[in-house]
Amino acid sequence: MSARLALVTAAAARGHDLDEPLLVTALAERGVAVAVVDWDDAEVDWSGFDRVILRSTWDYVERLDEFLAWARAVATTTELSNGIETIEFSIDKHYLQVFAAAGVRVTPTVFVEIGQEAVLPAASDGFIVKPAVGAGGRAVRRFATGEARQALEHVGTVHRRGVAAMIQPFLPLVAEHGEWPMVYIEGRFSHTASKRVTLEDSVAGLYARELNNSAIATAAMRRVADGAMDLVCERLGAPLYARIDLVLGLDGEPCVLEAELVEPSLFLPEHPAAAATVADAFTRRLRPH
Repeated sequence: MSARLALVTAAAARGHDLDEPLLVTALAERGVAVAVVDWDDAEVDWSGFDRVILRSTWDYVERLDEFLAWARAVATTTELSNGIETIEFSIDKHYLQVFAAAGVRVTPTVFVEIGQEAVLPAASDGFIVKPAVGAGGRAVRRFATGEARQALEHVGTVHRRGVAAMIQPFLPLVAEHGEWPMVYIEGRFSHTASKRVTLEDSVAGLYARELNNSAIATAAMRRVADGAMDLVCERLGAPLYARIDLVLGLDGEPCVLEAELVEPSLFLPEHPAAAATVADAFTRRLRPH
């Protein structure tokens, strides 16, 4: 009997996960029975899978309590990757404070808790305001230095969603160079890409528009991302998959924008050969019932 593996998605994400075709093919080549299933499908018997892997559950932010309850229930019946502790750590971007305290370079961030009065930091090029629990660029807004009132209003909008707000300086080099998602498999660096995101007042769908290309990580990028990944592994154990997203700070040096440990795209179309590495990791120590 072949092992059974579930790649978990969401109904609204069907057809939008560009990693999925490459990954499903690579898993099939390894003799694994793969099912792509919606996380909220009440008809699914999760105990029938040998491993359940989160891939494109991109609607979880708006249904967070329901999603976490589902994940905890699945984890009691089979192996869930990434695990609950990892999910809970990385859902809320307060983890940036953990990174910073450990000496990892992060994007300067002021967290404004619910009920707390926001004070905009000095930022000559404007601000980014976004929720501490969010995904896909939804509710991420840029404001010019003369738009303090609008920025503070958006902090209130974020608070009404029931989460803390984050205020970060706009980094001009991000507009020029974009982001670098650094992909790690089982705690080891695999590959990176170049990602440019269009910030919009209203994101139609599950994520903001992106322009992605293959890229090669520099030594400076590796030092910063490896430092963040080492801290994750020390705190949580090596996650099956992870992404540390980097940008260039005001000084031109790489810093962590965020850590994606729940359902990150792995940029396999930009690095097709990495599909084999990912599939090997997904099937390692996988034993059928």
